[in-house]
Amino acid sequence: MTTAGLLAAIDLLRARGYDDGRDHHLAELATSEDFWEDDGTRREVVEDQYEAERDGLGVLLAARWGEPRTVDLFPVLERSMEGEPVPEPWATLSCHTPNLRLWRADGQWIGLGVSQWDRELPFQLVAVVTTVDPPT
Repeated sequence: MTTAGLLAAIDLLRARGYDDGRDHHLAELATSEDFWEDDGTRREVVEDQYEAERDGLGVLLAARWGEPRTVDLFPVLERSMEGEPVPEPWATLSCHTPNLRLWRADGQWIGLGVSQWDRELPFQLVAVVTTVDPPT
């Protein structure tokens, strides 16, 4: 997807509203190939590529909404695994997205992250739009 397409996808998420009773929308903006047959070298290149894509898109979003807040989701995962209730979308995101770049605009949090469920599985560039405050 082009940069314009990625921005349009985020704008569509923001415009969707929350009529379905949920307080967040999560989207996969891009998905890589898997790494079942990889010796580790291709995985590293793809991870760098997805982080660069996130950062490049983040520059454009920063031009709209200012510098992002970076949220480390590992402590959220730890708290969730210890039985502490963690609201969505943060509980799910913490399982596969180590950190997010977050912006606040018009009563919504808009986030970008690079997700991977396991070392052999694809990387994903994910976006989240939510009214739920991020964990502290």
